[in-house]
Amino acid sequence: MNNPPVSGHIAGQGADLAFTDPLTGLGNLRRFFDKVDRLIIERADDPAPFTVGILDLDGFKPINDLFGRGAGDDILQQVAMRLGAAMDQNATVARVGADEFAFLYPLVFSEEAARERALMLIEILSAPYDVGVRTARLSASVGCSLFYSGEENTETLVSKAETALYHAKRSGRGKVVVYTREMEEAARRTTQIEQALRRAVAAGEVEPHFQPIVELKTQRIIGFETLARWTDRDLGVVTPDVFIPLAEERGIIGPLSQLLLQKATQTANQWPDELFLSFNLSPSQLVDQNTAQHVLAILERTGFDPRRLEIEITESGLMTDPASAEKIVGDFHAMGVRVALDDFGTGQSSLGRLRQFDFDKLKIDRSFVSSILDDKPSEHIIRAILAMCEGLGMDVVAEGIEEKEQARRLIEFGCGGGQGYLFGKPSNAETTMALLRESYLASVMRRIA
Repeated sequence: MNNPPVSGHIAGQGADLAFTDPLTGLGNLRRFFDKVDRLIIERADDPAPFTVGILDLDGFKPINDLFGRGAGDDILQQVAMRLGAAMDQNATVARVGADEFAFLYPLVFSEEAARERALMLIEILSAPYDVGVRTARLSASVGCSLFYSGEENTETLVSKAETALYHAKRSGRGKVVVYTREMEEAARRTTQIEQALRRAVAAGEVEPHFQPIVELKTQRIIGFETLARWTDRDLGVVTPDVFIPLAEERGIIGPLSQLLLQKATQTANQWPDELFLSFNLSPSQLVDQNTAQHVLAILERTGFDPRRLEIEITESGLMTDPASAEKIVGDFHAMGVRVALDDFGTGQSSLGRLRQFDFDKLKIDRSFVSSILDDKPSEHIIRAILAMCEGLGMDVVAEGIEEKEQARRLIEFGCGGGQGYLFGKPSNAETTMALLRESYLASVMRRIA
């Protein structure tokens, strides 16, 4: 929502066109802001609570694509009629985006009442829609915020409702979230981390750490996976499960990834030539057609051999835009870079994708490895994956190995590679070099003995 519009009941013929959505006849964002502004002024001396909400149609774009824009417009008109009919004489509903509607309930005073009203709207919208001779179904997500104090303005209330809507959509379809003060603290913390991360990336302060990947039979190190680590001067240690999704969401992942790859390849240049470097790409990088060129430019700058680089992509990243991902994988293969499918078994890609993308390696997700000793289905899944990879000529690495018995069982099943705390935790460049020296000396001593 970038501009304001909206009206309560479906607008009458005399409504000012500047305040009316031409498709649905509802008020637009300007009308909505005007309504909320007026209510805040009315309650300036006695700020009794009221509720503002933003409703977003889940899955509207696929329906639009399937049935056509005309049918999509028909559905939006039906949505507007249902919402308009659901409003009492004091309430207002407006169309404020392509598939977003806003509502104002002047007499809804509590979070629980706001949630009940929003759930009612979702229920009303869940009934089938007529699309010519066919029908379609929709769900909706809703974010609400409550006015409590005269210090709040319309923009603040709508922004809070949008934050709540974001949380609702992240938790699944058909959900309602009412904005809370805890959410406000979380939003403030997120903004703080985002600003610090932007500064850290610009200053080159995010560091690569390296976790060993081994040949299971001999436990000989054959490569390392690059993992991002960040300690901020003010925030302290910020874990990757916090800052990596944030970087992805806020558009920082590209510069962050390039910084890490440059540092990682500079470090890996000091390792023995037979060791490879494994590096993860994010889903957003698999829709950027310049990704392979960015990687190649870094390799040329650092002098790192492309044949020693292994790019890891996840199933979820693969499915974001399969056609784009396929082209990028082809670009990497043309450069001599190997490509691995990470976290196999947790995403939604079909087995046909394995042949289509011609992966060099598959990494079995840790969730299967962690239960291999006491869960027969996990054992059967791992055996099936290994048999499939053998048939496809793909290398395999099992992730998350923490116990010797897990490693022994994987060797028994024919798994070639392994990774996990049993063989080493992620370490910085200096500690990794020390590990390699130790490993080299141990191998020399074994040969002498």
